[in-house]
Amino acid sequence: MTSITVYDGANTIGGNKIFVEENGKGVFLDFGMNFKKYHYFFQEFLKERSSRGIYDLIHLDLIPKLNIYRKDLIPPDLDISMYPKLNIEAVLVSHPHMDHFGNIGLLNEDIPLISSPISLAFMKGMADSSSLTLNLEAAFYSKKTQGLSDKTLKAIRGAYKTRNLICTEKIGNTLEQFLSTNIKNAPERQTGILKPLECGDFCDLSVNPTQFDINCYEVDHSIYGSTGYILSGDTSIAYTGDFRLHGKKANKSKNFIQAAKDASVLIIEGTRTSRENIEESEEEVYNDCLKIIQDAKGIVVTDYSARNFERLELFEKIAKNSNREIVIPAKQVYLLKALEQIDAIDRTSEILVYGEYKSGKNYWEENFLKNQVNYIDPINIAKAPENYILCFSLYEIKHLLDIKPQNGTYIYSSSEAFEEESEFDFIRLNNWLKHFGFEVHGFEIVEKDRKLTPEFIKGFHASGHASKSDLIWAIETVDPEYIIPVHTENPIWFKENFSNVILLKEGEEVVI
Repeated sequence: MTSITVYDGANTIGGNKIFVEENGKGVFLDFGMNFKKYHYFFQEFLKERSSRGIYDLIHLDLIPKLNIYRKDLIPPDLDISMYPKLNIEAVLVSHPHMDHFGNIGLLNEDIPLISSPISLAFMKGMADSSSLTLNLEAAFYSKKTQGLSDKTLKAIRGAYKTRNLICTEKIGNTLEQFLSTNIKNAPERQTGILKPLECGDFCDLSVNPTQFDINCYEVDHSIYGSTGYILSGDTSIAYTGDFRLHGKKANKSKNFIQAAKDASVLIIEGTRTSRENIEESEEEVYNDCLKIIQDAKGIVVTDYSARNFERLELFEKIAKNSNREIVIPAKQVYLLKALEQIDAIDRTSEILVYGEYKSGKNYWEENFLKNQVNYIDPINIAKAPENYILCFSLYEIKHLLDIKPQNGTYIYSSSEAFEEESEFDFIRLNNWLKHFGFEVHGFEIVEKDRKLTPEFIKGFHASGHASKSDLIWAIETVDPEYIIPVHTENPIWFKENFSNVILLKEGEEVVI
């Protein structure tokens, strides 16, 4: 007998937390952050109180009311003992997008994490190069202790640890060394040696701590290392995570779908079931962007998801074919260096790193990038802006103030806004672009119902998710006994198209 409970992600895009249990033991398929729920209460300058651990998240129902969380994140005035306690053998990570892994850091530290090597490297790289918040504490975390009062918590300085990390394939020595290096602390002054990171066990799935046989398959998505899982126990269950059939690794997704034919249950994403069923491809994006950039005068700015390195490769190719050089922020370069720890491929030798003006460099940048990459100063970009493609998001657009372009071309090559807060971001972005006199492609601001809103133009972005027709192909190919949709705002679409659909409400269990 197998039970499946969707604790989150049943009717929202993201926040997947799916518990699969047999014989009183189980695994979570992802444990992500639900941005839609968070945005009900929080925004950029209104955050949950980190000094209160999980207190705010529990009281606002932003995480499931379960007794499964780290003890050092529970302040004395929060009692979770009355909540159900699950016997969790592992968390299986489909890919390192925050809506799939962003709440793992809250879980009991003795719960191991199962992930592809690329996902492990990216999670570590993201944590190294950012402020270590609870949402990034997945691969490693900071232990907490009592703060100034008995109701507050604070990080123990230098107490960085890793969970037990289980890789979907054998971990190489270079990756293991990267995962176990403590980059959050400066080295000892006298010796220059980094303080060690307190590491859990590193192993591959030949050491499987769960009662399920777990088979892992790379799938095509907007981030490398994405994984679909097939769990075999009393029931065979296939979990797609996020996937698509129109990217560089489309055949990987097709191989996974073919391998899932024996699955009785298919847990499948449905991101695009509320959207127009359009055919799109990275090739179309390449051709449309190439034409614009070859005709562009002055500097070009492209905006794509920071970890979508397939899109970066596309713009690198365009740069070569338009006699330009590509410039990206240091954090993206660090993630490329993290990827290098797996396959030893140098992806940065022909990339320029934007030399941001700031008071000092972080340790990861000073010591891991300094002698390995080529920085370019904004002054040098300003001297010949027509020679460059800048890969800047809204959060880097402010650096144009140091370049002072008189005009230029901007291409938006990322996902559309689906929340009101995101729409405001596009209005701000448009203000920046108007200030510098940019010609804008990929979106425009229009007035609808007496308010300004972004309208997106097709051809400059290929989604990271399967279209409706591709979802139908995948389901018909697997031909499961039961379909459980997740990661969707339109689960009823599955009911309208298939007869064997189980629609679960948040926290609802089904027994197979």
